[in-house]
Amino acid sequence: MVSDSDRAGQIWASKDDPRITAVGHVLRKYRLDELPQLLNVLKGDMNIVGPRPEQPRIFQELREQVSGYQERQRVLPGITGWAQVNHSYDQSIEDVRKKVEYDLEYIEGRSFFNDLTIMARTVPVMIGKKGSI
Repeated sequence: MVSDSDRAGQIWASKDDPRITAVGHVLRKYRLDELPQLLNVLKGDMNIVGPRPEQPRIFQELREQVSGYQERQRVLPGITGWAQVNHSYDQSIEDVRKKVEYDLEYIEGRSFFNDLTIMARTVPVMIGKKGSI
């Protein structure tokens, strides 16, 4: 992202997001922009697998528009998740609703084996650029 990218407020990323630098575009295309979040995993603030975190203002808006949205916070957020390997980037409120369904399904069936499955399914998503914007 360019410096001061949140100056205009918190907004969803888009296909031609002007806040993304040329290097950032390549990193994002291959989902490598998520790697710095490994530091958050090491600190214990995130898991490798779990619902993706959202910006605070956008979180507030979505919890008012999407039933069960706040239920995603029953577990730590993750770098990858069941919603990410089953659905592309959000482009509408319907996309968010579908991802919430996947997130809640993950939370209810959470297990070490399911986490390994999600991590294994994340690799082809990264390599195949599935869902990249």
